[in-house]
Amino acid sequence: MKIGIQLPEVERQVAWPELKAMSQTIESAGFDSIWVGDHLLYRDSHGVDGARGPWEAWSLLAAIAAVTDRVELGPLVAATPFHAPAMLAKKAATVDEISGGRLVLGVGAGWNRVEFDAFGFPYDQRVARFTEAFEIIRRLLEGERFDYHGRFHHLEGAELAPSPRRGSPRLMIGSNGPRMLAATLPHVHAWNSWYEDFDNDPGALPTLLDQIDRACAAAGRDPTTLSKTVAVLVQFGGKALRRNPHNPIRGSANELAEVFARFEATGIDHLQLVLDPITLESIESAAEAVRALRAR
Repeated sequence: MKIGIQLPEVERQVAWPELKAMSQTIESAGFDSIWVGDHLLYRDSHGVDGARGPWEAWSLLAAIAAVTDRVELGPLVAATPFHAPAMLAKKAATVDEISGGRLVLGVGAGWNRVEFDAFGFPYDQRVARFTEAFEIIRRLLEGERFDYHGRFHHLEGAELAPSPRRGSPRLMIGSNGPRMLAATLPHVHAWNSWYEDFDNDPGALPTLLDQIDRACAAAGRDPTTLSKTVAVLVQFGGKALRRNPHNPIRGSANELAEVFARFEATGIDHLQLVLDPITLESIESAAEAVRALRAR
């Protein structure tokens, strides 16, 4: 099982020198992947106060690709409404080239109404808009040249030049919705779910994984060919820094390794650790747990 770490998003403001140090520490500590959130703005108090947000995801991914050599990297996950789909494909192909083929392109429809309204993106018909965007992104990354005339998007002679790397980036769907799964499961390499969807508990995962297997079967996909990934909240210390932490996993390195092993036993192929707090120290502590897991 692969294990990666999500970089800070809105827990606190983090400048590039620290993000660079975290990325290089994650790689040197033996983790398999680095992830960034593709969000723009959060607010507290019913969308009125407490503005906070991360740096722009694709700029960060390009920078991380340039200062690392081995780890996979990707958005967890890219909100297609924030990007013209052909431009998102172009960005993905470029970051994949910078990284030497290490990009995993996670995609989803977005959910946070505040950032849609603040940046002027339409919030209605998100699944229908996503379905069109996904087809355009997928076909461009597969090297096609085509015209497209849908309800929301119109392209004439669309293609990527330079051509994207053959076989990459790999696509990942970040959704459990039936319509989203039906549109993507015939094509994606991986599926991802956020920790709140299964109570951050490996014991609750089999029900969700059975749902995904049935969706694969309905889409004509062998479930064993789909890589299954989940984000997991791990907390260090006594005070939570994330807003509304949901059933965080805590414990010693060996205790965390035991929980990670339970996730692996359910059939999970890749864990994305969301650390609370997310610091260089917590990355080192998580690395101890990963070493304990791999020493079992």
